[in-house]
Amino acid sequence: MDPQAFIRLSVSSLALRSPKYLLPSASTSDEKTNSCSQCSCEIKLRGFPVQTTSIPLMPSLDAAPDHHSVSTSFYLEESDLRALLTPGCFYNPNAHLEVSVFCGKKSSSHCGVGAKRQQIGVFKLEVGPEWGEGKPVILFNGWINIGKNKRDGGAQLHLRVKLDPDPRYVFQFEDVTTLSPQIVQLRGSVKQPIFSCKFSRDRVSQVDPLNGYWSSSGDGTELGSERRERKGWKVKIHDLSGSAVAAAFITTPFVPSTGCDWVAKSNPGAWHVVRPDPCRPNSWQPWGKLEAWRERGIRDSVCCRFHILSNGQEVGDVLMSEILISAEKGGEFLIDTDKQMLTVAATPIPSPQSSGDYSGLGQCVSGGGFVMSSRVQGEGKSSKPVVQLAMRHVTCVEDAAIFMALAAAVDLSILACKPFRRTSRRRFRHYSW
Repeated sequence: MDPQAFIRLSVSSLALRSPKYLLPSASTSDEKTNSCSQCSCEIKLRGFPVQTTSIPLMPSLDAAPDHHSVSTSFYLEESDLRALLTPGCFYNPNAHLEVSVFCGKKSSSHCGVGAKRQQIGVFKLEVGPEWGEGKPVILFNGWINIGKNKRDGGAQLHLRVKLDPDPRYVFQFEDVTTLSPQIVQLRGSVKQPIFSCKFSRDRVSQVDPLNGYWSSSGDGTELGSERRERKGWKVKIHDLSGSAVAAAFITTPFVPSTGCDWVAKSNPGAWHVVRPDPCRPNSWQPWGKLEAWRERGIRDSVCCRFHILSNGQEVGDVLMSEILISAEKGGEFLIDTDKQMLTVAATPIPSPQSSGDYSGLGQCVSGGGFVMSSRVQGEGKSSKPVVQLAMRHVTCVEDAAIFMALAAAVDLSILACKPFRRTSRRRFRHYSW
């Protein structure tokens, strides 16, 4: 498998120091001083959404910043680099990475008067030819004066800006998941078959090794049961030889919560993602758990929450991602330890072909960042998921297969979380998918 070139631009070790903005002591009650202890920044790069993050305010002028904290990351493919390196027009001939630092808490207006943040200063770093060389390079590391004038008290910003090559494998389901499509790897205009996807919603046969994990008592296809629950769905990923190398199946049925017609957060549906057990032929072992439910609002969303299972058990599992996907327009399921606020330490995902020792999952180790993304469509649309995997998490074909099973489960969760009344009325007249 040949990866595609991606570049990771990371901004880390953010800190702010200034005699004017030192943290107030416990005895200080000055509201103005307290508001200035709330510092944040907006990080901008042309062509990408603005990212906002907080900045630690140093308690003293000789305090050191956290050199291991990554505040934000941008991921650039070849087309992004070409666009950034192409001269612009008018006031911005050259692209810049821009970090705008603010003091004070941003709040909504009251009676027409809003509490404005005070801008302390701006750091700019011009995009240069070294961005496209595909080599690790530190673009900036250290303290820099950003105060606009003497009244800013000599404010200094600390940051570390680094470029790292971050190649990815890109895959696509060639048809909707329910039609058991082929999965190809994309490399420019070249499509290379890698896997096949087999979807079913039938009762598991007695000879199927997944039967040991199957919690559904029925096939979930009868009209009466489908009105109130969706269960028995299964996806198997096969390699080119026809061997099953990963699978995902519903373990907790998708059912409407009491008093409503949708799957609510109080009772989410769930999938288990499994892999072949290397020690026992024709057996499977759990790898991850995906929960999904519908969030109701002005625009409905489907929430997907994914855990890695420690030692194959749900006790001590590690939350890797919790993403809202628009039920109407679709969106992107993402595992990225730089962008996710996790309730436990972020760690690299263990390889499906690893030794099975997950003791380090709860420990903070290096090697985080982007792991996986899967773009899916909304309800009623032809979804052909596009999946990107960080090359450093894929050492063999089987490693990629487990993520394909997870991507298929995310895609099918959009359908499984569809309000029940819409399907039941239609099925009452004409039973079809």
